[in-house]
Amino acid sequence: MKEMKRGELAVRTGCNIETIRFYEKEGILPNPPRTAAGHRLYGAEHLKRLSFILRCRELGFTLEQTRSLLALVDGNDYTCAEVREAALAHVDEVRRKIEDLKVIDQVLSDMAAKCDGGDVPDCPIIDTLFAEE
Repeated sequence: MKEMKRGELAVRTGCNIETIRFYEKEGILPNPPRTAAGHRLYGAEHLKRLSFILRCRELGFTLEQTRSLLALVDGNDYTCAEVREAALAHVDEVRRKIEDLKVIDQVLSDMAAKCDGGDVPDCPIIDTLFAEE
């Protein structure tokens, strides 16, 4: 694979150029070598690593969790059991968030059911949002 500039890396991964810069600044995507003219040249390892980062983010891993997974990979000192443990811990977090979202869904649905959608400024939804618990 030939080396590519940041714009091509962005297109190939579907990642915004600013996000690539952010990941470089955060140190989870290594800075690429530069040409004599100062252009960054990304190689196959950058493409692979960025794809890994993006997939982690799609699956809801935080930046720190992604950094931890990359640290395992970078050290080449990890077991499948360690990665499984991290994945299962994340599954637990996802399930908690799903439960929280179900509660939010129910509260919002209940609030909306109290509103007849009329033309008057009195709105039970607004009243509920302003109400003290």
